[in-house]
Amino acid sequence: MTGMTHAMLKGSNVPLDATAVRAVLRWTPGTGIPDVDASALLLGGDGRVRSDEDFVFYNQPRHPSGLVRRLPKKRIAEHLTDTVEADLAALDPTVDQVVLAASSDGDTFQHVRDLRILLYDAATSGGEPLAVFDVKPETGEETAIICGELYRRGEGWKFRAVGQGYPTGLVGLATAFGISVDEAEAAAEPPAQPEPQAAHPPAPAQPPAPGYGYPEADATRPAYGYPHGAPAQPGTAPVQHGYGYGYPQPAAAAYAPDPNFQLPPMGPQFLRR
Repeated sequence: MTGMTHAMLKGSNVPLDATAVRAVLRWTPGTGIPDVDASALLLGGDGRVRSDEDFVFYNQPRHPSGLVRRLPKKRIAEHLTDTVEADLAALDPTVDQVVLAASSDGDTFQHVRDLRILLYDAATSGGEPLAVFDVKPETGEETAIICGELYRRGEGWKFRAVGQGYPTGLVGLATAFGISVDEAEAAAEPPAQPEPQAAHPPAPAQPPAPGYGYPEADATRPAYGYPHGAPAQPGTAPVQHGYGYGYPQPAAAAYAPDPNFQLPPMGPQFLRR
């Protein structure tokens, strides 16, 4: 395929002679245009990652094998680029596919100009790309897009132009392929309901039962850290010690939850470090 560039249409595929490839995302930056990040997912035969380590993105730019890695962003003329390299020939046989994706930071892909993916032979530093695919959002609401995929076919590899978008960003893309997101379950849990309030004033508080962190029921024996008051006299109520170290503090006023509070939309591994 040297010396020939394939202009790809959505859904088309082309065989690859290169044993290692460099996938370059390219777009035109500007005022009001979100930044774009390249990422890659290594999938098994079931179409899912084998573990969370199979996700290469800005907070995990290198696969543990070293065979798939994310390179620093570059500015080339009026364009910005973000690049992923993959050594296809050396990948473990359990890796059946490498998904090449883009995510936008701050807005949808409707506002990203001239997005395309260019596939190069990583063994050469120059030359024409092996394949080019202009990536266009379908709805305008996408915040993550699968630009293309590298997949095994027989003893070799092929590249397919995909262009499938997700309105749920990098988190939605990652979870679709089996990546665990730490706060996904927490965000799905319903908020805790406040305790029901009594219709009548509560009865006078009784001395706490003996237990860890509480004074003994016998008020004539001051506990460690409590003021030493007068001992109880026969026929009188036990002496109540004041609040102090080791004693439960007075209950605070009932907390009113903020109705506008929302859990973070993504797990901590997707927050930029």
